Amino acid sequence: MLHLSNLLVGGTGLVYAWMVFLVEPADPYAVVNHPLQPQVQHLHILVAPLLVFTAGLIWRRHVWAQWRRGIAERRRSGLSLISLLVPMIVSGSLIQTAVDDSWRRIWVWVHLVTSGLWLLGYLAHQAPVLWERLAPRVATSGPPPTSDSPPGAASRRHLPETSAPKASVATTPGGAGLRGDR
Repeated sequence: MLHLSNLLVGGTGLVYAWMVFLVEPADPYAVVNHPLQPQVQHLHILVAPLLVFTAGLIWRRHVWAQWRRGIAERRRSGLSLISLLVPMIVSGSLIQTAVDDSWRRIWVWVHLVTSGLWLLGYLAHQAPVLWERLAPRVATSGPPPTSDSPPGAASRRHLPETSAPKASVATTPGGAGLRGDR
């Protein structure tokens, strides 16, 4: 659910930012730069609470549990995400409620910066997990074997060499197997 909420909120936010800052309106007197700009903004505002809700779930089940167990793996990127979450949420709310135009512009830039860093931090936090899942596939893939390659050479070619002793199974006169090193 966290991946989906990040995709929805981040995707609508990026599309909305593209429409506001990079699209030139066809009509010089247009109020919006793109005809779908109001709908994308409304969709972004409607799906943002899903991200807040899932962040709360993750806080309880993942963040606080990892902190209490003393697990330091990916802690730096996780703490970065936590430090970006509050200003991202608060600035998103303050954009909608700010009356003064100068404060509204400040909250827009705070929201843009923290949201952009949130998306980059989220990807950085997820990258090691994705890499761990993809590494076995990458390690066994490679060019197809040639006709002069022995069978199974393509899968062995990219596997890392180990210097660990190989175990063999020896049988006793009674037929039971004993494990020993060669």
